[in-house]
Amino acid sequence: MTSDLQTSSAGRPRGHDFQQRPLSPAEARVLGTLMEKARTVPDSYPLTLNALVTGCNQKSSREPVMNLADAAVLEALDTLRSLHMVLEGSGSRVTRYEHNFPRAAGVPDQSAVLLGMLMLRGPQTAGELRLNTERWYKFLDIASVDGFLEELQERSADKGGPLVVKLPRAPGAREQRWAHLLCGPVDVAALTTNPSTQGSAATEDELIALTRRLATLENTVAALQDQLQNLNEQLGLSQPGQP
Repeated sequence: MTSDLQTSSAGRPRGHDFQQRPLSPAEARVLGTLMEKARTVPDSYPLTLNALVTGCNQKSSREPVMNLADAAVLEALDTLRSLHMVLEGSGSRVTRYEHNFPRAAGVPDQSAVLLGMLMLRGPQTAGELRLNTERWYKFLDIASVDGFLEELQERSADKGGPLVVKLPRAPGAREQRWAHLLCGPVDVAALTTNPSTQGSAATEDELIALTRRLATLENTVAALQDQLQNLNEQLGLSQPGQP
């Protein structure tokens, strides 16, 4: 199928056309990682290829965990650049990459934050999204998160159609989860039978407290990894485990 991608007189995409071609899991991971690091470690952003690969392959705050090689990340970047969702920086001795998602997708920053978190961590409830995006953007309340999600779900066809879907309630869960549609339709049956996606019997307060503690640890580790990455690049040293 031929793409109907069009640009404005300024050469920018008209916003929704990228959805004519669903993203691959690797492309979604690369895009989500760039969106995350832009918010959480702005001093290290835009990212070098090494930093981006490290971010994509984090074992924390990722669902599923991936092990993408440099070549796979570069291939994903090429596609994302063609869709105007990633820009390649210039003026530095090391090539750096940054996302252009809100403009390319034609969504406000708040909606982009929710989509980025869904790309990184998979289906989540509105409450989980509000908690997990605290370092990206502080939503006023869960109702505010729901409002942006509903707008994305009701997105008109002339803008490219829905970008999220509200999933059926999982067995044992009290709240319904949301999933993004950037990679195409969601396999609800697979999510339902996956033990890692089942609801927890823990109370909401317990989950919030545990998630906050875990998020603090994850953010600290990620910040230290980015600082080490930048230091190695400045000193011309190889990354741990690399020749």
